[in-house]
This record gives sequence, C-alpha cells and structure tokens, in this order.
Amino acid sequence: MESFREDPALAPRLLAALFHVEVPPHASAAVVESSLDQLLPVEFRADLVLELRDASGAIVLAIVVEVQRAVDPNKKFSWPTYVTVVRAKTRCRTVVLVVAPDAGVAAWAAERIDLGLGLGHVAPLVLGPAVVPEITDPADAEAETELAVLAAMAHGNGPNGPAVVLAALAALGRLDQEHAMVYFQLIWNALREPMRQALEALVMERQIEGEATLPPFVQKLIDRGKLEGMREGKLEGMREGELKGMREGELKGKRDTLLRLLARAGIALSGNESARIQACTDIATLDRWIDNVLGAKTAAEVLS
Repeated sequence: MESFREDPALAPRLLAALFHVEVPPHASAAVVESSLDQLLPVEFRADLVLELRDASGAIVLAIVVEVQRAVDPNKKFSWPTYVTVVRAKTRCRTVVLVVAPDAGVAAWAAERIDLGLGLGHVAPLVLGPAVVPEITDPADAEAETELAVLAAMAHGNGPNGPAVVLAALAALGRLDQEHAMVYFQLIWNALREPMRQALEALVMERQIEGEATLPPFVQKLIDRGKLEGMREGKLEGMREGELKGMREGELKGKRDTLLRLLARAGIALSGNESARIQACTDIATLDRWIDNVLGAKTAAEVLS
C-alpha cells in the first residue's frame, strides 16, 4: 500500500501496463480521503482511494486500492460498496484494484462479484503473482522500483525468489533511505522463513566475497535479523574457541608445574594419581595441589 501512497501515479501505470486498461488522459494522480461515509449503519474505509484529474482539474477516474493477504468473504460485499459510493461522490468511473501477493487469495479476489440475479457485477482488478511479472534484472528493477517491490512480494517465495528479491533490494538504492526502508520492510514481511534464510545466506556470501551489490542500509537491516545471529554465533564461537585454547594452555602449564615439583620433591605417583592430575580441569584445584607440594611427603597429601 505504501507503494501507491508514495507514488499515486503507480496505479494508473499498472492498470495500463498489466491489465491493458485504457486509462483516461490525466495530468495528476493524488491520494484522497478513503473514509466512505454514507447512509448506512457502519462506516466503510478503503485502504486507499486515488483520483486521476485532467489538466482542468476534473476527476476522470477513481481507483480504490485494497491490500488483501487472506480470503475475507466480507470483502465481496464491501468492494461493490466502495465502487458505488466513490462513483456517486466523484461522478466518474471507478475501479477496485486489489493487491494480493498470495496466488490463492489473488484467484479468489479476481472472481466477479454478482450484484444480483446476474444483472450486474463488479470485477476487481487483482495484482497477484499471475499478473505481476518476475523482475530479476537489476536495471529493470531500478527503472520500475515500485513494480519490483510488488514483484518481490508476489514472487519472493517462488523458484526465482532470490533473484527477484535481490533485484528489488538493489533498486532501493536509488530511493531516499526513509522510503527504501519502508519498501524493504514490506518485502521482508512477505517472505516466508525458508526464503528469509536463503536471502540471509546470499547476503552473507556476497559480503564475504566483497560483492557490495545491495545498499549498505539493506545489508544492515538484514544483519539485524538471523544473519546477525549467525554472525554473532560465529564470532562467539571464535571467541569461545580462542578462550578454550587459552584455558587449555593454562591448565597444561599448571599440570606440568605440579609434576615437576612432585618430581623434585621425590614424590612418586601411582597410575591413578597421575591420571587424576591429567584429568583435572579446575585451575583452583591445581593451584591448591601445587601449594600442597611444599612440606608434603606423599602424593595423597598433595592431592588432598
């Protein structure tokens, strides 16, 4: 929805390019109040209403934009209401444009709505996976960034998902950071967990190889997710490994010191006593045993 709110001209462009609708010539496209008050006991509020106006300021087309993520039978009654109310208010042609990233929801939304006895109907125009093209070329994505964002939302979980998403994310670099971050969040929210993990892995691979093809802030935002957890885990593992090595070295040094002192004191060790020293992993205990050597006559006294 933010795509249409930030760029109202996007909707008529998509109507012409994807649905081959003859959009009336217009000089401007603007977001208008989407609250549809009328003589009914409830208030209807569309997600977004756009008005196209010609050079004289007359409204030539109204577009009601709705985002639909799940099947909702109530919308089959509210969408015709939106059309008739907006049409009555603006005195111009009105259409409903539904954005449905899920293929099943898109198919349901595209069904014609019978207004009664087959004598009239409302046919929503639906932006779903079947209509939105897969944009994998970064140059194409940069030329139509908003459409690339929709493509990432519609196809991001499909077979070509990584390529579509990466193209869209790369195109966000031409936008100011505030808008780009909004679009990134829309894409990220539309991705299922397997694709998120695949994207994180791809970004990590590119970062390791020094291929900075995505805007820096995008990489930072992804880094805040599981990728950051993976990195932190890796770094933590490195730190733990380093600390473990240092600890093992310190333990070995303590054991060697204890054995040398025992040898100098002429205190013999049995096999079990020697094994006990080698198995000890507590530095404080080894320190105590080292202190016990002074004045001890037997290994039992040392290892008490």
